[in-house]
Amino acid sequence: MPLAKQRKLQKVSREKMMSRLVLTGAVAFAAAGFLALPSQVEAKTLRWSSQGDIATMDPYAHTESFTSNMQHHIYDPLVRRNKELQIEPALATSWTIEAPDRWRFKLRQGVKFHDGRPFTADDVVASVARLLDPAARARGNLSNVKEAVKVDDFTVDFVLNGPYPLLLNDLSGIFIMSKGWLEANNALKPGNTTTGVTTFASTNANGTGPFVLETYQPDNRTVMNVNPNWWDKPVHNITRIEFRPIKSDATRVAALLSGEIDMMAPAPLQDLARIGGADGFKVVEEPSLRLIFLGLNHRAELQAEPGKPNPMKDKRVRQALWHAIDLDTIHRRVMRAKSRNVGTMVAPPIPGYSAALDQPLPFNVDTAKKLLTEAGYPNGFKTKLNCSNDRYIADEQTCVAIAAMWTRAGITVDLKTESRATYFPLVDKGETDVYILGWATLPPMDSYSVASALLHTKSGALGGNNPNGLSDPRLDDLTKKAAVELDEPKRRAFLTEALKITRDEAYFIPLHQQPVAWAMKKNIEVPVFADEYVRLWFATVN
Repeated sequence: MPLAKQRKLQKVSREKMMSRLVLTGAVAFAAAGFLALPSQVEAKTLRWSSQGDIATMDPYAHTESFTSNMQHHIYDPLVRRNKELQIEPALATSWTIEAPDRWRFKLRQGVKFHDGRPFTADDVVASVARLLDPAARARGNLSNVKEAVKVDDFTVDFVLNGPYPLLLNDLSGIFIMSKGWLEANNALKPGNTTTGVTTFASTNANGTGPFVLETYQPDNRTVMNVNPNWWDKPVHNITRIEFRPIKSDATRVAALLSGEIDMMAPAPLQDLARIGGADGFKVVEEPSLRLIFLGLNHRAELQAEPGKPNPMKDKRVRQALWHAIDLDTIHRRVMRAKSRNVGTMVAPPIPGYSAALDQPLPFNVDTAKKLLTEAGYPNGFKTKLNCSNDRYIADEQTCVAIAAMWTRAGITVDLKTESRATYFPLVDKGETDVYILGWATLPPMDSYSVASALLHTKSGALGGNNPNGLSDPRLDDLTKKAAVELDEPKRRAFLTEALKITRDEAYFIPLHQQPVAWAMKKNIEVPVFADEYVRLWFATVN
């Protein structure tokens, strides 16, 4: 037989074989329930955008909630939050408290990572060890865990520092990685966005979650495809996610209205009415748990005036800075009356919140000047103000307004705004005097998140987001008490007292509770959550 004819017959044979394999695969998926509805076999791509990008693909190299949100599409935790934001089983199916300092978790069997490796207790143990490594940026997310110990292939014990009521809340934000994959790619040690350490896991991912990473191009595009072998029963119909960071509000809105993207989260407050009134589009709003505030330098010197004593060490100066901010004007003009002025560090639904503390210091420039004079600064002083311009809603505009207000009080402000990619490493290194930060108490949706990360002295796994030298023994003591107190009213009282001290001392300056506003095409259905997470495993494209 001539060679050309042989090759033609071989090609036809291969094509027939592939057709049979595709058909066989489709039947197998249908039997597993993946093709139960016609909509699930159609390609459903959701293209969406936000103002900033994913910082890293390494779950333990950062503490930024947007990055964690995106990683949650690829990785699963042992327990997760459902549509009502309540804890439910995920990679763990059940748990028991074996002793005050030991919790036992039964793991889900039959789960596979995206590369086909089976999920076992070894992966949990390796993940916890990697997270607890001193070099891990997110080490504080499990600050009360000593280690994870394998009992058998599908049973793991978590050994704690003592009684700890919030373990499940913490674990809802801890993603499990594959030990075999980490070993094969020399990534058992974690990366760190603060120190700039990167590994294979910084740009690649291998989870057990609902979507598989196809492409991660920082500052350009991230693409994920549906995981047909996900252990859970999908309620979404998305086969592909395409994410693009678009920093400019105007460009992002134009991309939505032109059909270039399908959804944006968040949507600029100034454009909500225009988008909502456009044919084929809608806006969805929800109160957020995220509070925006200013962190202050509590070290001996300011970055702006090295060699001179730090004025912010004096409570009267910190209070003066607070009195000099016109929160009502920021609420009306910058936040388009969508925010809520606050006087404390947590939102009303969060355990530890007290309405009595939720009262800002009144705006009064004369009072601010008087306090500055009493503190020995009648002519003010110089400070740096560092802010992100693509992380929180109207973050740059808020800081511009505050800088102008402080100038009227006699304070010289060196304002710098920049992208989250360079901003957060700067804050983490403590190279700021005043900086903007948002906190949604995630995890664990409890005031302990603020106490352990922001208020406690930076030490070991505690104070992970306290880079500027705040140290008050009273706050340290209350944080430690709240960590082990099992009596819920007493535990909440400890946290409320810590928040009261923080307000009385003006250690931080709370600004507002920001809104959640998303915009999308009308054929998109995505639930909006108060924690601002975009959970596309609940989304449908009609």
